[in-house]
Amino acid sequence: MEIEKFLDHTILNPDAVKEDVKKICREAKAYGFASVCVNPCWVKSVDQELKGTDIDTCSVVGFPLGANDSEIKASEAKRAVEDGADEIDMVLNIGKLKGGDHAFVEGDIRAVVEAVEKDTTVKVIIEACLLTDEEKIKACELAKEAGADFVKTSTGFAEEGAKLEDVRLMKETVNDRMGVKAAGGIGSYEKAVEMIEAGASRIGASSSVEIAEGKPHGQ
Repeated sequence: MEIEKFLDHTILNPDAVKEDVKKICREAKAYGFASVCVNPCWVKSVDQELKGTDIDTCSVVGFPLGANDSEIKASEAKRAVEDGADEIDMVLNIGKLKGGDHAFVEGDIRAVVEAVEKDTTVKVIIEACLLTDEEKIKACELAKEAGADFVKTSTGFAEEGAKLEDVRLMKETVNDRMGVKAAGGIGSYEKAVEMIEAGASRIGASSSVEIAEGKPHGQ
């Protein structure tokens, strides 16, 4: 399996410095990862580092709590794209979802989708570990209705990350109309393959190099 093309090489820890970000860009180029995912302040740097490659620059929005005002999320996404982001990973408003305000949640996602260029990939982080199965399904449906491209399991900052059963449920809900990104706690080739077999079409990981290097020879 060409695992590298599934991997969003990620550095979102708050104490990351410029050299850390440059390092993951070098790694992404060496291994041919799908994207480099960073906090908004690093988007310009990453865009410059990845010039001349087919590796996307990914920025997070409303991260990690999802509780920002929708206008702020939309503005943050628009600015990230202006700075060079090709992909946006936004956190939906978890409290509004759990409170049953589905119109707000859809509008929140739609605001980001409409704020960016049409060729920008928008992924919606549902933070699955905080939701019931019914809420996970609803979150996926709302993301689909709002025009997003992916649903994503986790920020990696909550109590749990990606689970196989959540990936399967999300894939069943969106079918082939959207991608599913598994993120949080995926640190080995075997775990990444399990997520892909469960329905993930993208893997978010800070351990992308370890995952790629754990691939059996000849695959």
